Amino acid sequence: MKILCVLGEHAYGDPSRGEGPEYANFLPGLRRLGHQVHFFESLSRTLYDDFSRLNQALLKRVEETSPDVLFCVLMHYEVWTETIRAIRNKGAWVVNWSTDDSWKYRMFSRLIGSEFDLFMTTYPQMIERYHQDGINSVCLSQWAANADTLMFPLPAAACRYPVSFVGAAYGNRRAMIARLRHEGIEVACFGHGWPEGPVETKRMGEIIRESQISLNFSDGAHGRSDSVNRQIKARIFEVPGYGGCLLTEKTPNLDQYFHIGEEVLTFEGANEVVEQVKSLLSHPERRDEIARRGFERVRRDHTYERRFEEILAELNERAARRPQRPIDWTTFEAAADRHSLSPALKLIRSFLVGAASVMFGKRRGPRAARRLTFELSWRLRGAWTYGAAGWPGRMFYRES
Repeated sequence: MKILCVLGEHAYGDPSRGEGPEYANFLPGLRRLGHQVHFFESLSRTLYDDFSRLNQALLKRVEETSPDVLFCVLMHYEVWTETIRAIRNKGAWVVNWSTDDSWKYRMFSRLIGSEFDLFMTTYPQMIERYHQDGINSVCLSQWAANADTLMFPLPAAACRYPVSFVGAAYGNRRAMIARLRHEGIEVACFGHGWPEGPVETKRMGEIIRESQISLNFSDGAHGRSDSVNRQIKARIFEVPGYGGCLLTEKTPNLDQYFHIGEEVLTFEGANEVVEQVKSLLSHPERRDEIARRGFERVRRDHTYERRFEEILAELNERAARRPQRPIDWTTFEAAADRHSLSPALKLIRSFLVGAASVMFGKRRGPRAARRLTFELSWRLRGAWTYGAAGWPGRMFYRES
C-alpha cells in the first residue's frame, strides 16, 4: 500500500522538544510491513503562512502520491474537515490516531470522529461512549514499541542509573521525584522542563536500558488529574522494549496488555513508589526477571508492526474501496475563501492578545488568547471549529 503519514516530525512542532514519538515510530513500523510510506509535516508553523496554504499543500501531496491510506495524527484543526472529505472523495481511506481522549474527547474526537474511515482511540473505556454518540468509525488500538529499537535487558549490576525518568516535568511528577530524592534515592530525569532537557530517541533508549528502574507517570498534560483520567502512554511499552524494568503509576486497563507484578510493576501515590523502588533496588534478581519478562511480552505482542497489521486489516474489513477521482479543487477553493482574517476578527484578535498579554506576559499571552478562542469556539460552534471557517485557525495560525 501507499501510505501518506500526516503528523509532526517534532513534538508539538518544536525542534527543541525533540523528535515526535509518532514520527520516530510509526513511519518505520509501516515501512517494516513493506508499505511505501510518504510523510507530510502538519505541526510545524514555519513551512506555510497560514492553514489555507498548509491544506492546499496537503492536497497537492495527495495528488502527487495517490495514497491508498492517509494516516493522520491531528493535534486539532490543522487539517480542515473539508480537506479530509476531499481526500476521501478522491478515493483514499483516511485514518486518524487519537490518543488523548481522557481530556480531548468532548472538544475534538466527538466532533470530528465521523469524518474518518477509522478513528483510532487508545482508551478501551471510551469505545461505548463513541458508539453512544453515533461515531461508528471508532477503533481501539494502543501505543507500542518500535521493533527496530528493541534491546535485551542488562542485569541490574551493569546499569548506570539506579532510577530514571524520561518525560516532561508537569503535573505530579516534580513532587514524586522530589519525594524519592528526599528518601535518598538517586533519580536521573530527562525531558522538557528538567535541567538535563530533552534527549533524542536513541539516547532515551540507552538511558532506560542502563537504568535499574524506569519510572512512568500516567497523568496527561491537560484535564483532570485523577485515576479515572490516567492514560496508557507509549512509554509503558517503550520501557520494557528498551530492556528497562518499568514501574508505572496505576492506570485503567493496563492489565489488558501486561501481567501486573510479573512483567511490569505499578504504584499509587508517593508512599508506594518509594516502597516499590526500595524493594526493587534491594532485590536485583527480581528486577532482572521483571525486565526480562516485560521485554519478551513487548517483543511478542506490542510492536507497532502488530498494531498496524491490525489497523489495516480492520480498515479492509470495514471500509469499502472507493473509485479514484480527481481532487475537487473548486469545492476546496470555496472553503479556502472562508478562511480569511476579516477586519473584525483582526480587531478581536488584537483585543484578546493585548488583554491576555497583560495577564500572562508577552510570551504566554498570545497562546492564552488562542486557548480562550478555541474553548469558546468548540463549545459554541462544535464541529465548525475544525473547518476552514473556524475562528481559532483563522486568528491564531502561529500560536496553534
